[in-house]
Amino acid sequence: MKTASRIYTAIIMLFLFAPIAILLVFSFNESKSLSVFSGFSLKWYKELFNDSSTLSAVKNTIILALSAAAISTVMGTAAAVGINKLRNKYIRAAMDSVTNIPMTNPDIITGISLMLMFVFVGRLFGSATSLNFWTMLIAHITFCLPYVILQVLPKLQQMDKSLPEAAMDLGCTPLSAFIKVVIPEIMPGIITGLIMAFTLSLDDFVISYFTVGNDFQTLPIRIYNMTKKTVTPKMYALATLIFFTILSLLLLSNLSDSSEAKPKRRRKDR
Repeated sequence: MKTASRIYTAIIMLFLFAPIAILLVFSFNESKSLSVFSGFSLKWYKELFNDSSTLSAVKNTIILALSAAAISTVMGTAAAVGINKLRNKYIRAAMDSVTNIPMTNPDIITGISLMLMFVFVGRLFGSATSLNFWTMLIAHITFCLPYVILQVLPKLQQMDKSLPEAAMDLGCTPLSAFIKVVIPEIMPGIITGLIMAFTLSLDDFVISYFTVGNDFQTLPIRIYNMTKKTVTPKMYALATLIFFTILSLLLLSNLSDSSEAKPKRRRKDR
């Protein structure tokens, strides 16, 4: 059984990571071929950094992802604190259902519904262009928010409820007790939610496609427009850089979780 399980795991890993490995290798290929590796070269990386349109799309994507991640993390943390304090089980169940809707709803439905809402509101106020950076930012916050809530809420539930009460008994105000006691306790969940929101916003195409304006272009939309003609190998180089960026964020998230687990183990040992 152990041998069969190892073979099965190896096959799964092969299917998951073989495309990424091919992408990484051929991003350093000297020629455009995807079947013959003609030699190691940084040619496509140089072309990438000389492509102003692609770099502009990367800059727009990073600005959008950082803005959406920061705002959704603040809002999601506040929402998680509010949901955690609910005592009525019916209201709590309703809030949980509302939180899960953006995650379970198909992206195309979310994108179309948000587009219609933005166009309706824009025409209501007589705006000439209803879709722009701000509409895309609101859309990204909408689908990132539930993921932040679901990362922070378990940390609040695991926290000892007497800690903020003890801080207030020692002279802290409710706000200072929240900042000095609650925030440090749930910080791993906040960091994980922030990283998830950033990666989700960075990767999104469908919702962005329906809510983007003419004066703003993200990287996924630029790559999609390029597929109508041809995708040059410099996109492989860009994908490689993005892959290692996301990998670094995941490692950071895992390190934050492991650093939280070590003090708990020490407390149990004592």
